[in-house]
Amino acid sequence: MKNQITKLVSNGLYKEAINLYSHLHSSSLYPTKFTFPYLFKACAKLKAIPQGQILHTHLIKYGFNTDVYAATSAIDMYMKFTLVDSALKVFDEMPQRNIASVNASISGFCQNGCHVEAFRMFGLLFSGLKIRPDSVTIASVLSGCENINHGVQMHCWGIKIGVEMDIYAATSILTMYLSCADCVSATRLFESVEYKNVVCYNAFISGLLQNGVEEVVLDVFKQMLLDEEPNEVTLISVLSGTANLKNVKFGRQVHGFIVKIELQSHTMVGTALVDMYSKCGFWLCAYGVFKEMGDNRNLITWNSMITGMMLSEQTEKAVELFVQLESEGLKPDSATWNSMIIGFSLLQKEAEAFMFFRKMLSDSVVPSPKSITSLLTACSSLSSLRRGQEIHGYIFRTEKIIDEFVVTAIIDMYMKCGQFPLARKVFDQLEVKYDDPAVWNVMISGYGRNGEGEAAFEMFSLMLKEKVQPNSATLNCMLSVCSQVRKLEKAWQVFSFLINDFGLTPTLKQLNIMVDLLARSGRLDEARELLELIPEPSASVFASLLAASEHFSCAAMGEEMAKKLSELEPENPVPFVILSNLYARQGRWDDAERIRDTIDERGLEKLPGYSTLDEARELLLQFIPEPSASVFASLLAVSGQLSELEPKNPVPFVIFPTFRLDKEDRMMLKESEKQSMKGDSRNYRATVL
Repeated sequence: MKNQITKLVSNGLYKEAINLYSHLHSSSLYPTKFTFPYLFKACAKLKAIPQGQILHTHLIKYGFNTDVYAATSAIDMYMKFTLVDSALKVFDEMPQRNIASVNASISGFCQNGCHVEAFRMFGLLFSGLKIRPDSVTIASVLSGCENINHGVQMHCWGIKIGVEMDIYAATSILTMYLSCADCVSATRLFESVEYKNVVCYNAFISGLLQNGVEEVVLDVFKQMLLDEEPNEVTLISVLSGTANLKNVKFGRQVHGFIVKIELQSHTMVGTALVDMYSKCGFWLCAYGVFKEMGDNRNLITWNSMITGMMLSEQTEKAVELFVQLESEGLKPDSATWNSMIIGFSLLQKEAEAFMFFRKMLSDSVVPSPKSITSLLTACSSLSSLRRGQEIHGYIFRTEKIIDEFVVTAIIDMYMKCGQFPLARKVFDQLEVKYDDPAVWNVMISGYGRNGEGEAAFEMFSLMLKEKVQPNSATLNCMLSVCSQVRKLEKAWQVFSFLINDFGLTPTLKQLNIMVDLLARSGRLDEARELLELIPEPSASVFASLLAASEHFSCAAMGEEMAKKLSELEPENPVPFVILSNLYARQGRWDDAERIRDTIDERGLEKLPGYSTLDEARELLLQFIPEPSASVFASLLAVSGQLSELEPKNPVPFVIFPTFRLDKEDRMMLKESEKQSMKGDSRNYRATVL
């Protein structure tokens, strides 16, 4: 009996093995204790719980439950059934236990997410059980461990019992460190292992990829080529890292190695090559590999190729592959449909995306949340309210694909279509407000975009009341709203509050915005202090402070900002022009003329002034000659008289960004200025796009 059952189980014929046992048992042929471990394995593979429990009663009936090997097999079977209590009962009833039964129990605990129980049993080895752990014990406890403190303890035990350098234990410790994102400790351990096998290399490479350290993966792969021959798992992981880095040069080297060891026909390796070339933007190379794979392609390969075509904007080729896929007898799955929908949505080809969306629904395929989000994003970009509402209606009817990303996309779509009351209605209908601040940020920025500043501030207050932790994006949204509704003091309050009370570290962009806002509100000293916190200020920051210095007539700061801006952009005449205007405002005509001479000496081209008229969808540009110093003085005098007529609360001044023109445009503007200087001012017509 034993030999027949052993042979069937070894060949994967689990059901036949159990049926044979039932037949022999009914014929009064009794098993030996060596038969049960194979039968327990067969039941575990088939998830045949009733048969496994019957076999366990037979084990007890025949008195084999005292056998350590047979009882350990029963523990393993119950753990795979997720019947942890039954497994533990078998363990407790064993008259004798060895390290194998302990390892089976610990491994089973970890497989079922009972990590605390696994550590507790490990502790029993030294107190009640008096059994010395081995490398398998260490590996079993560490399987699935994501607590760095527990992991370090097990590493210490591995060193203490002398199994740290055992390749099995070392690989488990290595995997633990990488799971806990401690790449430094993992690298240190990896380098200390003298004899590494392919499993150890694969674990290290895979863990580095999970932690986004793709650059190191390439170096590890080069080292591996000197020690071990990579297998399919290695190559797939390395190609994934190469794709993320978009390092097609290294990817081609790996491709050459794959051809050398004749693995190019391997389905998953070939698919990884297609994916690598696609993500690197070499769709022709990807398509070449795809065609060479021939009959070795599976649906995943087709999906990867279709996605690659969409990434490269080869939409016609992607549609052709989609049709060809169906003609070859393969049925598109949700990933195939999603690739088409997401691809067209990203390219803002809304009509095509909706065509595939409707066809997908007609084939009774449920779209993924990512597809729905992409469609809603396309509607937002094109302000297509009707189609956005169509998707919202589908989501409402099915209630299958609601998650925080979809809800956020719905709200964002309504906001960008100008329907902020509908966006608020969706938000208010949420039974549970998400702890993730993304949905709150969309509401805040949406209100700001629609000019509803007070509503945005109310939403921010509600967010804090609900104890939702603001993030850097929240600060971006609030600064944007404050800028749009001209609440400069409010911007400074929010900025200080989120930095001081929530410990946010301001980004360079946020610091730049705050410097600009402070400058525009006339708080130049505070803007100057904040500027010191920026390691490498951009030209736009210096330009903001320079323009504010002119507006508020602060010569000292204007001189400093003009100098810094001219150092960053030596060919830009704007800092000199603004500084000259600043001197003129203060009546420092000699300094103003000196700066104008500097512009001429450096050969800098100044964009001539012009006025614009918007007439019949066409923009009329009227170029104006630049006034002399005396004329400018007269203009300032008139300006001073006019300022007395201004209202008490003038509109805040606006700083327009400088821009560059190509050579042809510069020549046109130069000629226009010459004609204007001759008294022959002309209108130049440019169609508005």
